[in-house]
Amino acid sequence: MELVVARIGRAHGIKGEVTVEVRTDEPELRLSPGAVLRTEPASAGPLTIESGRVHSGRLMLRFAGVKDRTAAEALRNILLIADVDPDELPEEEDEYYDHQLMDLDVVLEDGTEIGRITEISHLPSQDLFIVERPDGTEVMIPFVEEIVAEIDLEEQRCVITPPPGLIDDRAEIASARDTEAADAEARSSEAASSEGASSEGDAR
Repeated sequence: MELVVARIGRAHGIKGEVTVEVRTDEPELRLSPGAVLRTEPASAGPLTIESGRVHSGRLMLRFAGVKDRTAAEALRNILLIADVDPDELPEEEDEYYDHQLMDLDVVLEDGTEIGRITEISHLPSQDLFIVERPDGTEVMIPFVEEIVAEIDLEEQRCVITPPPGLIDDRAEIASARDTEAADAEARSSEAASSEGASSEGDAR
């Protein structure tokens, strides 16, 4: 099975080093020195990782044969692809490979459908599920224990317990507007009622 494990970013320095956007939970395994990776487009590879290091929270790689900044810039936005055994599982029990999570149905604990996972974004602070909703819009779900209650690979579903506003922000905004409108109408009615009573009192 082919998995995209990184996207090459900008050149760094003048000796052929590049930044990479990591798209795997196991960069130490997939992006280690000596790894040979296919590319998209295929004409740019394969690329062999010569060295790697972390600088200011970003992974930097140098590839065999890429010796200067010009060659490094030519690799920008190329995807790095690794071959992974589809039956291979992560070492930790609560870890998953991206391909295991893709297309899982995302639901609330009561079974309410939210959408399906179409992408996993690996950020320095946390991973995010990009979930496509039935209406075509997208919502980002942080892959943290407080929100993702269960991953059931057999049932192909992900159960979440989102905090208020994470997935129903539009509904909350609409609700807030309705409430404000109702309050304004109530205040207007009270004012009108008060004016009427005063007028009636004056008439007597």
